[in-house]
Formats: sequence, C-alpha cells, structure tokens
Amino acid sequence: MEVENILHMKEGVGQSSYAKNSLLQRTMIAKAKPVLQESIRGLYHALQPECLMIADLGCSSGPNSLMVVSEIIDTIDEERKNLNRKSPKFGVFLNDLQGNDFNAIFNLLPSFYQSLKEKKDSDFGPCFVSGTPKSFYGSVFPDQFLHFVHSSYSVHWLSQVPRGLESRNGEALNKGNIYIAKTSPPEIAQAYYAQFKEDFTLFLRSRGKEMVPGGHMVLTLQGSVQRNDPDSLWELLGSTLHTMVQEGVIEQEKLDRFNMPFYSPTAEEVKELVEAEGLFSVNKLETFKVDWSVDTNQNLENRAKFVANTIRAVTESLLTTAYGEAAMDDLFLRFSRMVKERMDQEQSEYLNIVVSMIKRD
Repeated sequence: MEVENILHMKEGVGQSSYAKNSLLQRTMIAKAKPVLQESIRGLYHALQPECLMIADLGCSSGPNSLMVVSEIIDTIDEERKNLNRKSPKFGVFLNDLQGNDFNAIFNLLPSFYQSLKEKKDSDFGPCFVSGTPKSFYGSVFPDQFLHFVHSSYSVHWLSQVPRGLESRNGEALNKGNIYIAKTSPPEIAQAYYAQFKEDFTLFLRSRGKEMVPGGHMVLTLQGSVQRNDPDSLWELLGSTLHTMVQEGVIEQEKLDRFNMPFYSPTAEEVKELVEAEGLFSVNKLETFKVDWSVDTNQNLENRAKFVANTIRAVTESLLTTAYGEAAMDDLFLRFSRMVKERMDQEQSEYLNIVVSMIKRD
C-alpha cells in the first residue's frame, strides 16, 4: 500500500501529513532560516515578479504551517523597501496529503491576515493563501507557475515501502528490522536508495515543470552520514518491537514484513541526484545536527518522553495499520525507556540536510 493512503487513514491533527507540526520541525525551520532568506533574496533580486507564487510542500496543519510563509513575506518586504520598489502580490499554496487537516490551517488565516495588516505598510501585498491537497510525488501545479518552493522535513518520506525487500518466493529479507539496520543484508540499503532515487527524481521533474526559469527551491530533510549507516532511532524502535515479539505481544511475521517508508539520504546522494536530473543547479548545500530531544536542558526522563512522543506523532498511523491500535501505548512506553537508556550512554543527534537550488533556464 502506498504511504499516502496509510498516512491519511487516521484523522486528526498531525496524523495525516508528511511533516508533523512539532518543536522538532520548528527547530529545523529555524536552523535552515539563513539558507531560506538568502535564497528568497536571490530570487527577488533576479526576477522581481509582480505576483510572487509560493508553494510550501508538506505544510502540515498547525502553527508551523504559516511560519515559513511569514518568513518569506517578511524577507521580500524588506528587500523591496531597500530597493524602493512596489510590493508584489503574494500567492501562497499550502500543499500536503489529502487527509491533512486543512481546516486547522484555514482557522489560522484570519489572525495571519490581521497580523500582516498591522505589521505592513498600506501598500503591502495583498496576500492570498489556499490549500492544495495532493501528493507532491507528481504534478500539483500548472507548468511555469511557481517562483519559490519550500519543503521542510517531508521529502525523506517515500511514496511507498521500497520494492525488493522480499525474495522471489515472498520471504521477508529484512527480518526483525523496520529500516536499514546493522543486521540488514546489503540489498536492503540498495532497495531503499533505489526507491528514494525514483521518488526524488519524480519530485524534481514535477517541480521542474511547475517552476519558472530562475525560480528557487529550498528543501530540508533528515540525512545520514552514509547509506548503510543505520539510523539508530529507527533501530531502537525496531528493537522495541522485537522485544514485544519475544514476549508474544506482537507476531513475528508482522514485524518481519513491516518496513518504514522512509529514507535519510547522504548529502552527496542529494547533490548527485539533483545534478543528474539537470533541471536545477545546487546553490547551497549544508548539513547540521540537532539533538533527538531538541532541548538538552530538560532532564533525561522528559527528553526521552519528548522523543517518543515525536516519533509516535509521525509513525502511529503506519504502526497502527501494521500492529493494531491496542499495542501503541505499550510500544511507545517501552520505546521511551529504550531512548532514555541510549541517550544516557551517548550523544544522540539527527543529521539534517538543507539544500537550496535554482531552476535552470
């Protein structure tokens, strides 16, 4: 089953989106802010459109949904004043999966518009915001329609579980694991990369058609040091499930056949795929690390609970489909304990990639 279908099965805020609104996502947006600002300034100086068309892909449905939009608008407004130019109009398109709670976003718009009215001069804008429910793996907008595209913590989600995780006779090849792990055979990492390559290439081709020449795009996603280097957080979740199998709480067969539709590429993989497709030039590519718990000033117990709750928010729809809703509370209580043990032993961080690119002529 495609991940889009699973992610929008469960209704409610944060259960049907590529990117979940959380302190983690907000931190990633803040960390990528300098690259975002540099990109949007470069776009405005190069094109100076009368109506700036912006898309935020994987927007989710909480306060973070409008955080990036506000930053883009503020940056453009500052630049146009410095150049003594008339304010452009803004067309903002918030995109996510069909099951995303767009009504939650729309309920934020009156206060968002009021804030713009209070902060900006009388000659500002106007700004028009709309929702666009559709998978970004494929066409979402008309050709040469967008000037700027942004996506934070969404593109590492695959369109589906990779093919090639079973043998020809249907035997699971990644037994006991839910992602690339130390015990995974080499073909597992290869299958995951192949699916990411297919999805990311389609993403680039789709945006290449939708964006005007000279348009800018900024993506932030979770990364890894090397392809076969296991993501220890997913390994911990897999180990938690394995413990529940040993105790008879979860069936072994269900664990063996469950794999996360997720891939954290290396920075080199991202750069190589962008260059190979040839539609965009890489303007800037950086990596940065963030602690699993984000706030290291909290005590270890609270940090571990934060990590468990964050992972639950992004995976519960998938895990419920595989193991049933009744197992979720027990699973994440156990997972929180394992996270606490790991964080007590060693520094545990996410590696993240932010890439800025420009649409070629």
